[in-house]
Amino acid sequence: MLDTQAKPHGAGHNALPRNPGTPLTLEWFEAQQVNTSAAERRADSLTKRRTVKKEYQAAWLIKALQCIDLTTLAGDDTPGRVHRLCAKAMRPMRDDIVRSLGLKEMPKVGAVCVYPTMVPHAVKALQGSGIPVASVATGFPAGLTPLSMRLAEIRYAVDEGAAEIDIVIHRAQVLRQEWSALYDEVAAMREACGPAHMKAILATGDLKTLRNVYKASMVAMQAGSDFIKTSTGKEDVNATLPVSLTMIRALRDYEDLTGHKIGFKPAGGLKSAKDAMNWLILMKEELGRRWLEPDLFRLGASSMLADIERQLEHFVTGRYSALSHHPVA
Repeated sequence: MLDTQAKPHGAGHNALPRNPGTPLTLEWFEAQQVNTSAAERRADSLTKRRTVKKEYQAAWLIKALQCIDLTTLAGDDTPGRVHRLCAKAMRPMRDDIVRSLGLKEMPKVGAVCVYPTMVPHAVKALQGSGIPVASVATGFPAGLTPLSMRLAEIRYAVDEGAAEIDIVIHRAQVLRQEWSALYDEVAAMREACGPAHMKAILATGDLKTLRNVYKASMVAMQAGSDFIKTSTGKEDVNATLPVSLTMIRALRDYEDLTGHKIGFKPAGGLKSAKDAMNWLILMKEELGRRWLEPDLFRLGASSMLADIERQLEHFVTGRYSALSHHPVA
């Protein structure tokens, strides 16, 4: 039987105390330097000198599955599509694969992420499953609507039942180094979230430098973000390992300074089981085993789930099936 060291589903979801934030403290980040070439070398070395094979790889892929925010953020989303996605979230693998792996129960994904108007449909479909509904908000993906409208969108999603809110920051504030303005907006969003946990999307592909990524990460955490997230998935460059490494170092520094653990979510461009393994290795090497649970780590993806299921089927049968045999929704 595989040992994934998983907690009962739900125990690892939003189980930590909320991040209370801190006053804006420029001294924590303003003079920070980031060596881009060193970050790239470190990220590259992690995926080359760490390998996980056979039953250990299968266990790691099940862990990755439990950390996926299964997502649909398309312009043609419908209640029917959301219901199909939620059905997959509750039963992400075929029963025969689960039995062959020796699992005691069907694993479930970390959350289902949708647009605000799709939240009530997701809440209804997931009722009783223990899987939280996450909603993007604040003028996703650009975040350029007036602040009052962004805050209203958060409140709407929470009122409809969203347990997690993925907000987007105003990237120009980072590019202009307007840290007070960024802090005030993110803090207002955090207040609007009420009981819902907040993930701050930095849209790192728009921030130009790793130094900006580090600074924006620190400001978002000081303003009360429970998670920091790489991308909307709509930028030209989305989640990369060097960017993720920079954000992880920032949240590690924040914990050293405050004692509060902050979660991390890479998103955008993550498609394969290999991608999942690369980010799991990064988290394990940089932060330790604790950051492989869904209350501190999420993978923003949808097509990745089908490839994980396909790899697990190969583990138990020795054969690769067509990817079309493992639909997401």
